[in-house]
Amino acid sequence: MKTTLGVIFGNRDFFPDHLVSEARKDIQALFQEMSIEGVMLGEDETKLGSVETYAHSKACADLFRANRERIEGILVVLPNFGDEKGVADTIKLSGLNVPILVQAYPDDLGAFNVERRRDAFCGKISVCNNLRQYGYAFSLTSLHTSRPNSESFKQDLKKFVSICKVVNGLRSVRLGAIGARPGSFQTVRYSEKILQASGITVTTIDLSEILGDAARLKDDSPRVKAKLETIQSYAKHSTVPSPAMLRMAKLGLVIDDWMQANDLQATALQCWTSMQKNYGVNACTLMSMMSNQLLPSACEVDITGVVSMYALQLASGSPAALVDWNNNYADDPDRCVFFHCGNWAKSFVPDLEIKTAPILGTTLGEENTFGAMSGRAAAGNMTYARVSTDDSYGMVRAYTGQGEITDDPLDTFGHRAVIHTPDLQKLLAYLCQNGFEHHVAMTMGHVSDALDEAFTTYMGWENYKHS
Repeated sequence: MKTTLGVIFGNRDFFPDHLVSEARKDIQALFQEMSIEGVMLGEDETKLGSVETYAHSKACADLFRANRERIEGILVVLPNFGDEKGVADTIKLSGLNVPILVQAYPDDLGAFNVERRRDAFCGKISVCNNLRQYGYAFSLTSLHTSRPNSESFKQDLKKFVSICKVVNGLRSVRLGAIGARPGSFQTVRYSEKILQASGITVTTIDLSEILGDAARLKDDSPRVKAKLETIQSYAKHSTVPSPAMLRMAKLGLVIDDWMQANDLQATALQCWTSMQKNYGVNACTLMSMMSNQLLPSACEVDITGVVSMYALQLASGSPAALVDWNNNYADDPDRCVFFHCGNWAKSFVPDLEIKTAPILGTTLGEENTFGAMSGRAAAGNMTYARVSTDDSYGMVRAYTGQGEITDDPLDTFGHRAVIHTPDLQKLLAYLCQNGFEHHVAMTMGHVSDALDEAFTTYMGWENYKHS
């Protein structure tokens, strides 16, 4: 799906107008290259489609309001000094509350004449001053001035698109909490009220309602059969008894229906021990399938864990997984083992298989744990993140970082990965000292910078960026 950005071309009357026309062509070419849709004034609606006067601001704001359901962020382009009031007034009048990126063109050392001089270097400072006066959060480019066709700005814009996805997604996300957290896991406690203050809504349902509805479904129901076929085609399952596969299909169907009825984008599930005792399967396969469909699902009713997954997914555009900081890796201080019973999306573990959960099986009976998964994550770059509510201070706190999944030897069961991240011991000390959970979320690719800015600049959360 394409990203849509509102574009404001700043202008000031005693600077060359033709620089605005050149900037428009540059931005249009860049947007086409990066599959971004732009909402911008036409060249005949104001002077060259730029914003300079209050009347221009009103015209641009009207355009933005008419497209408010589409616009995910605002790009301010300064081909010359620009008019700081015009930019700030446009955003105020539009009523939009989206991320803002301010770009300014560099001057050419050999063109400091009246025909080509820009002074956008200075104008950007004035625009940012006014945005701050008006109370708007905004993002900056990595270089104070940069041309739209430069690699530096392309990376800035790519990061900004990720920021927009994260911020807009988190501010409106609806999450489902299925069942109570496992009694032994106080680590996953959280505050719904603190999350709601950030726009994150949690809808709850008792696990017994889900299991009861699943048990009442007929074995020969066409919808049950279709769900069963979907599960069978998702992963190898030769060792799984047919009754267990059928129970998974019914459970998955009920969860799907509940999510659709409540317009939910992600879930956190009580995956033990009631699930095994009262229904006789693990839900890992279903959670893996949902996460692979970009409907992330977290274990142990870890709602802030699934917030972490959702944020990572929005930033990277690919599935996220919830994992345990689980084991050391020999004596290597910068490597460790990520592990879970098997809820990771197939995109992480291409050769995954539906199995049992041997650890849970020691107390619940391994025959009641079919639905767990096994497989090793493929090597590659990855980003990790954790969001947590701090009730003592009434705030959301987080940490982010990145590293890589390695192909180092590892002989064990479940979903697993060896990961490397620089200065891991410092990070682990920070987690322990600040009371973070043993769960962390990960996604493929490096998107830590985008998450950090989304969390701190726009969500108003405290974030530790590990580097």
